[in-house]
Amino acid sequence: MDIRRATTVTELLAAGHLFDAPPRDDWAARFLAAGGHVLLIAYEDGVPAGFVSGIEMLHPDKGTEMCLYELGVDAPFRRRGIGRALTRALVDFARERDCYDVWVGVETDNEAALATYRSAGARDDGRFAMLVWEFGGGPVR
Repeated sequence: MDIRRATTVTELLAAGHLFDAPPRDDWAARFLAAGGHVLLIAYEDGVPAGFVSGIEMLHPDKGTEMCLYELGVDAPFRRRGIGRALTRALVDFARERDCYDVWVGVETDNEAALATYRSAGARDDGRFAMLVWEFGGGPVR
């Protein structure tokens, strides 16, 4: 397995089958140009097998933390440790960037995600609740 940071729109589009919906050229370019955004792709024999994305968040009195935004592994490649390896790679990237922590929001019934993150060293802090303001439309699918 080879894990590399995506740096071009072409790379993101080639890994489009890993996302919830096909990536758009303009959004991919904007993502790559935004400071603090990272997307790592895992390749098996040159084929994009999984990805993890993260976003740095900076606050004046706290410093920088990393949000693990999304993790996805293509069905034929699951249960091979790719999700764990991608998660660890993002954690290592955040550590290199001097983030003070990495966090991820997970639905409490998503056992696969919980097991993956725990196997990569995460723990439940028991304090997280997610509240949202929805503006309609939602993500483009």
